[in-house]
Amino acid sequence: MLNWWVYGCIHFCHLGDAMPPVLPSPLSLSAVRALALHAQGLTTPNGAEPDPTPDAIYRAVEQVGCVQIDTLHLVRRSHYLVLWSRVGHYDPADFDRLIYHPDQRRLFEYWKHAASIIPLAEYRYRQETMRYFRDRGGWWSDWRRNPDNTALVQQVLERVRAEGPLRAADFESDGHKRGTWWDWKPAKHALEYLYDVGDLMIADRVNFQRVYDLRERVLPGWVEFTPLMADEVRGYEIERAARALGIAQAGQVADYAYMKRGEGAPVIKELLAEGVLLEVEAELANGKAGTLVLHRDALLQLEQAADGAIRATRTTFLSPFDSLFWARDCDQQVWGFRQTLEAYKPEPQRIWGYYCLPILHGDRLVGRFDPKLERKTGTLRLKALYLEPGIDPADDLIADIAGALRDFMAWHEARDLVIERSDPAEFGQKLLAAL
Repeated sequence: MLNWWVYGCIHFCHLGDAMPPVLPSPLSLSAVRALALHAQGLTTPNGAEPDPTPDAIYRAVEQVGCVQIDTLHLVRRSHYLVLWSRVGHYDPADFDRLIYHPDQRRLFEYWKHAASIIPLAEYRYRQETMRYFRDRGGWWSDWRRNPDNTALVQQVLERVRAEGPLRAADFESDGHKRGTWWDWKPAKHALEYLYDVGDLMIADRVNFQRVYDLRERVLPGWVEFTPLMADEVRGYEIERAARALGIAQAGQVADYAYMKRGEGAPVIKELLAEGVLLEVEAELANGKAGTLVLHRDALLQLEQAADGAIRATRTTFLSPFDSLFWARDCDQQVWGFRQTLEAYKPEPQRIWGYYCLPILHGDRLVGRFDPKLERKTGTLRLKALYLEPGIDPADDLIADIAGALRDFMAWHEARDLVIERSDPAEFGQKLLAAL
């Protein structure tokens, strides 16, 4: 237990008569990392839940707030990978059923951190975004003003109502050739508009293509969707982000909530004044101290992280779109690691590779690798494998990464591993020997 006279610099407001926890000032970097990883569900030992249930999968989504969807699939798509990083070897079909099965649906697709999978319990907080689009906000501003598009929207809606769930492919094209992925055929525009304003929902996916249906046929009856005021939504989203981050800079809480920092600043200031959010001084990865914020509900966990009762013991691989990286500059400030996705860069400009997955070992990001699953041959090919500067390829590190890689391969039904390049070479050699 920490010395009772050490109170740090937390600002306690409206906490009643409860004795505040005893914390060092500044907090150690190890405590910051442990709390951040604990909040993200990334501290549990590998194999802690050998057969993850749908409930465990749902809890992992609920803990981080939402899971971002992306179309890239060098290995399993990002939203599946984010769950594997936290719960280990699970059945992706269980995840799909939580999103798309009428009798098991607890998650849904909508906009949050970009295109996301979100707990249905938060549906009412997405209605502010739906109203924004309905009021001709965002990318629909000009498109909706065209009377031809207004008529098209009604026609598409009536066809879905009459025929049931439909894909964009079920609508005929107008015959015009379109060049870019955003240059959709007119019916696709109408479907996406109706989805954005909340009249349609994603009922299923077939070969990753969206299947649209009426909201009233998709949304379970237990879901609350009484409208909320905009300030209620912003307050909720900031609190939600603070809980999911564990501890971070104030502006990074707004980042995680997918809110402009200027929009989030007054909400954060008000929550600090009310004592809902608290400030602490903490060490950062550059050796300096900085002011971070946390939700008051995380005080006990923060004390446990400072005492070493919460420790990061998991070794896993992270999607480039993982929520651990949503807060701007958090990768460098907390982890001393620069996370970057180079898939959209021309190949000569890439440093690490097309789709590199960071390697988490305990409370450090120790390296990364650029994978490609060759599904026909069952081969997982690491086009490049890296250790971060200063990381020693010690036997315990190699053993833990090898264990995570075995699970990763089994989850992908991969039988063979090929490492094309390793930096340092010793890292790849030891990893292959351990496997």
